[in-house]
Amino acid sequence: MSGEIINRVASSSLITFNLADYYTSGERRTLDIKDWLFMGLMLKEKEFRESLRQHDWSSYTGKCVAVFCSADAIVPTWAYMLIATYLQPVTQHFMFGKPEELETVLFFKALDKIDFSVYQGQKIVIKGCSEIHVPEAIYVEATRRLLPYAQKISYGEPCSTVPLYKAP
Repeated sequence: MSGEIINRVASSSLITFNLADYYTSGERRTLDIKDWLFMGLMLKEKEFRESLRQHDWSSYTGKCVAVFCSADAIVPTWAYMLIATYLQPVTQHFMFGKPEELETVLFFKALDKIDFSVYQGQKIVIKGCSEIHVPEAIYVEATRRLLPYAQKISYGEPCSTVPLYKAP
């Protein structure tokens, strides 16, 4: 058996869709407001407003921030809204939610910028392994957005894929 070795992966028409390419760079920070609550239980408006005025907001400059309260307390909606007025001028992005939710939101924002119609009739492999953690919700969302366009969608690596969808 003589013959040259052919790299079928390199010569295939598969397009690798690497979600890690859509990672929003920048430092992540959390802002847990529990320390601004009276006895860790309730918000006192005057003291809360003063704490916000005294807080060093420059430490959030250019960062992606998740704002939440880890204490089992009732926090009025306006308190988070007031925090937003301080974060808006300095952060790259901020949101209400836990840190893991921040990653999902940042990926969603990145997916919103993609014109998925360029994948019309293509065979797509959504890359599975990455140095960057991609939330499962983003794999599902990318699949949802590719479905109207792709001829075929698989998951994994081009040399070893799990078939997910084939257009009728």
